[in-house]
Amino acid sequence: MNAPVSPADTLRAALAGLLDGLPPRQAAQAVDRLIANYRGRTPTDAPVLRDRADVVAYAAYRMPATFEAVRAALEALADAAPGWVPSDHVDVGGGTGAATWAVSATWDGERPVTVLDWAEPALELGREIAAANPALKSAVWQRTRIGAALGIESTDLVTVSYVLGELTGADRAHVVDAAAAAAQAVVIVEPGTPDGYARVIEARDRLIHAGLQVAAPCPHSAACPVVPGQDWCHFSARVSRSSLHRQVKGGTLAYEDEKFSYVAAARFPVAPAASRVVRRPQIRKGQVLLELCGPDESLHRETVTKRHGPLYRAARDKDWGDAWPPEDR
Repeated sequence: MNAPVSPADTLRAALAGLLDGLPPRQAAQAVDRLIANYRGRTPTDAPVLRDRADVVAYAAYRMPATFEAVRAALEALADAAPGWVPSDHVDVGGGTGAATWAVSATWDGERPVTVLDWAEPALELGREIAAANPALKSAVWQRTRIGAALGIESTDLVTVSYVLGELTGADRAHVVDAAAAAAQAVVIVEPGTPDGYARVIEARDRLIHAGLQVAAPCPHSAACPVVPGQDWCHFSARVSRSSLHRQVKGGTLAYEDEKFSYVAAARFPVAPAASRVVRRPQIRKGQVLLELCGPDESLHRETVTKRHGPLYRAARDKDWGDAWPPEDR
């Protein structure tokens, strides 16, 4: 019997032929402009994705990375609420729908899905790609201005990924407040840069003020212990590189690491991680150094040595972003 194809593999296959007929130089130029928007401060009142070339470049270059980052955030939410499965999903500023694919990879089954975006070319391509995913066959792709006029109908889950950086401060605040008012759970993902982290923390504060509890990555809903300007909280997801990645970046590795910041919050009871690994663990001879965010609103280092037995073996298997300690210790 053939093993079932994962949503990640299905997505890669659906993206594989998108660049056919698009001149490589045009695709590379579109990617360069998108990277500048992605890394910079570009509040706009127009969509960043302007035409088919932009959207194809975005989908081929950025969609796998967005998928992996959002999937990591959703899996952290699922770990904090193991008995909860969203019955429906609204993806705000969803573009070509990477977050909808990540939801289908996190929770099995088909559910009502609505993707809201202001770029019609992105919605069209998202609808085209989604035809490859049975869980998205009934998804609604709706053109909507993402900003102060945004309205969101009541739903179980709202995702807002790689969107807030495109908005003015007032529009960001409205989008987060609208998500908090509409949803039982909200997941917000931004680039893992100091600016992206600042937007996530701002959104986190608004979600808590609206009555939601932080499910991940934080072990608590109190103030973040990271000092702005000195550090920022972010994580990493491994992404298989496409031919466009290698063409634009000239790299030889088959993968790259997507850095992202996120917050997941809910109106229902959640069990956040006791602590969260906030840096890549340092494995040394006979010991593992873990940088942790703890429940007492502190950042601290824990050293796990061979003398800790099973806990040491567990520490060697932990990765950046994982919960600590293991539940079965």
